[in-house]
Amino acid sequence: MRDTFNFQNKSFAIYGLGLTGKSVIKFLKKNKVKKIFTWDDYKTKTNFKLRKKFKKNLNIVDFIVVSPGINIQKSKFKNLLLKNNKRIITDLDLFFLRNEVKKSIVITGTNGKSTTCFLISHILKKNNIKNKLVGNIGKPILSIKFIKNETYIIEASSFQLEYSKFLKPYCAAILNISKDHLDWHGTKKKYINSKIKIFNNQTKNDNAFLHDSKLKKIYKKKNFSAKLKFIKNNPINFKNIKNKYLQLDANKDNVKFAYYILKLFKINKYFFLRSLKSFKGLSHRHEIFLKTRNFTFINDSKATSFDSTKHALKSNNNIIWIVGGQPKKNDKIYIDQFKNKIIKAYIIGNYTNFFVKQIVNKIDYEITKNLNQSIIQIFNSFPKRKKLTVLFSPASASYDQFKNFVERGEKFKNLVKFYAKKLN
Repeated sequence: MRDTFNFQNKSFAIYGLGLTGKSVIKFLKKNKVKKIFTWDDYKTKTNFKLRKKFKKNLNIVDFIVVSPGINIQKSKFKNLLLKNNKRIITDLDLFFLRNEVKKSIVITGTNGKSTTCFLISHILKKNNIKNKLVGNIGKPILSIKFIKNETYIIEASSFQLEYSKFLKPYCAAILNISKDHLDWHGTKKKYINSKIKIFNNQTKNDNAFLHDSKLKKIYKKKNFSAKLKFIKNNPINFKNIKNKYLQLDANKDNVKFAYYILKLFKINKYFFLRSLKSFKGLSHRHEIFLKTRNFTFINDSKATSFDSTKHALKSNNNIIWIVGGQPKKNDKIYIDQFKNKIIKAYIIGNYTNFFVKQIVNKIDYEITKNLNQSIIQIFNSFPKRKKLTVLFSPASASYDQFKNFVERGEKFKNLVKFYAKKLN
């Protein structure tokens, strides 16, 4: 344990008891913390005694650990939490407080975080550099065994960065910024401010990576300490990348960031390109999962905003587009540059009016309300003579009809496979 922080003498309130919250409790108990107070808005909401105890101790504890999904502005403890904001931290902070983390790569941004993290991890492994992939990407960071000489690749969401205070990456990168999660952050300015916190604790021995000139200006204005690597040149001829998934428009910046970050790990261009060959794309991100009859089916359920969907539209032709869900705050669908690529759109979900207003008189469309009806219509409506791309890229969140984008994507794949077998 690091000598600079004594967990035993500290008290903690844990807000949120999902995977992250449970990993925090286990971690604190392992570090002999005795004073732990917990609350979950859903799992413990009927336990009034526990709620009273939790509320009382918010003013007393040393730290309040908030799970990534907690929106303080909508919390029943809003006023208390805002009053004690300086003591709010995340599981990422506990990881850095507990461990002497020498090599860490922390990735954030609106789009491409998971792919970039997986890509970096894959290339490091191919070059015999041990690493662990943690954070918003899957396993909670506190659930893994810390090994001092390993490299930690951490996907950090804006929710985590908003409250993190002790995060100190060796390499920190913001891939991109577009309007997203404004229902959570309120404004784009606040969203950007949460992302930029990734650089707060870096020193002159650390490295910051940016690709956006506006973010570069903010970085310079805030006078951060790390060495800034501003990515403006394309170091790679994408025709030399023998991996169709990584040649997609959506992945070009991800590859560039990975290349520049991994130069610090002494991976040269030859070994970098060689490692790309065997990289497999992630599920629900432009996932080509079936080719049957004249159809190619692509599951892009992770596209929860139009800024994500536009990359899929740009990369394909003869598109049958399944779109719809719960729109993000202030999102717009700018379809003009893609309308010649789209044969027809099928609109699903509980917010069909929003999507109709965006595409009416621009492309042919039909309201089908759900995935099942969309897929039946597609199989029955288009002849076999022409090759078509059926693109499920919803350009919206999934919460109107599904638990998350994973459930939505799996539903799409299962329905397609069912009807492909039935109707062929």
